[in-house]
Amino acid sequence: MLERYTREKMGAVWTLENQYRSWLKVELAVTRAQGELGLVPAAEAREILEKAAFDVRRIREIESEVNHDVVAFITSVEEKVGPAGRFFHFGLTSSDILDSSLALRLLEALGIIEEELAGLVAALADKSLKNISLLSIGRSHGVHAEPTPLGLKFASHASEFKRHQRRLENLKENLSLGKISGPVGNYSARSISPELEERALGYLGLKPAPVSTQVVPRDVHAEFFLALSLLGASLERLAVEARHLARTEVGEAEEAFGPGQKGSSAMPHKKNPVGAENITGLARLLKAYGEAALDDVALWHERDISHSSVERVIAPDATILADYALHRAAGLVRNLVVKPEMVERNLNLTGGLYHSQELLLALCAKGLSRVQAYRLVQNPALMAKDLGLDFKTLVLESQEIRSHLNPTEIEEIFQPDRFAKWAPAILERGLGK
Repeated sequence: MLERYTREKMGAVWTLENQYRSWLKVELAVTRAQGELGLVPAAEAREILEKAAFDVRRIREIESEVNHDVVAFITSVEEKVGPAGRFFHFGLTSSDILDSSLALRLLEALGIIEEELAGLVAALADKSLKNISLLSIGRSHGVHAEPTPLGLKFASHASEFKRHQRRLENLKENLSLGKISGPVGNYSARSISPELEERALGYLGLKPAPVSTQVVPRDVHAEFFLALSLLGASLERLAVEARHLARTEVGEAEEAFGPGQKGSSAMPHKKNPVGAENITGLARLLKAYGEAALDDVALWHERDISHSSVERVIAPDATILADYALHRAAGLVRNLVVKPEMVERNLNLTGGLYHSQELLLALCAKGLSRVQAYRLVQNPALMAKDLGLDFKTLVLESQEIRSHLNPTEIEEIFQPDRFAKWAPAILERGLGK
């Protein structure tokens, strides 16, 4: 992944050194369990546990010769341990180490993502509460519909990302699966067994895959990457909303703009939604990684390595981008500048046309059919829209409507209170407060 998008904590998860560190952690958990169960000599197991270490430079030297990264790693450790090293990686296959250590690193990455996701939810909830009394025009199909508290826009996103929190929490059980079951998953070596596997993985906070082949079945990993893809889709929805609100014709909110910031190399007046656009682009990548993970599920027989190259890319890239995008989105929301005067301008732009449904319902309540009521309301509504006239004035001037509703009833219809009536209840339900 580009350094530009790699934050330090998540980047550390995917360093080569941390990869080898996680491999060694799995190997030593196995050695410890093997020694305790008498599957390797206890004295040699203790010596391995005491002396085992790796040297990244030496691993690279060996790998250049043997062309196998796990073999190079094992050889490097055995050189450090000495004669007892013959019991290191005893009876294991590469995937026992690769898959179990991948689970450890994915869980570590997931923890970081959860932290950033919590920050975004908090930022959205705060923005929602601060703007719950600000009535804004709602839009469907990009066209003015009915008013809604601006805070509910942010609450909608907060509620959506809270679902992501639950989703990520729920997938931990499957993501915590490892394997120490040998070349094709049947524990054929004398030094491994289901008991050994459960004990060794238990030391790592993992559980055995109920039935493994040479690998942990890849639906486990696909579930994780699909969750990140879905997270990307929600990030894009948030970013697109921010971009639309920042359009000159709308202007209801804009990204924070620093004193020395420049919006354009050519036009000094520009303030562009660059953060939201960046998040939109990163979301496209996150969504694509899910498809690549799905393709990894169908491996040949007990295993092939077509998934390996994919995972070497998408595991670091997807988690690094998710971490970065969440962090940037939280900052965007926290610093988003809401423009109340523009919100009010847009609310009043159509001369009260957004009261058309309530007028329709009032006429139906007076005994008109829906078809009749719709016709009576649509005529002045379209006239107001096309000619830029005040809708309430036209309604009050309509003899047909006045024959069913008196001026006081019409005035009540044009009161905006109902648009915010249920906002507190919606907030309580959506934000858990």
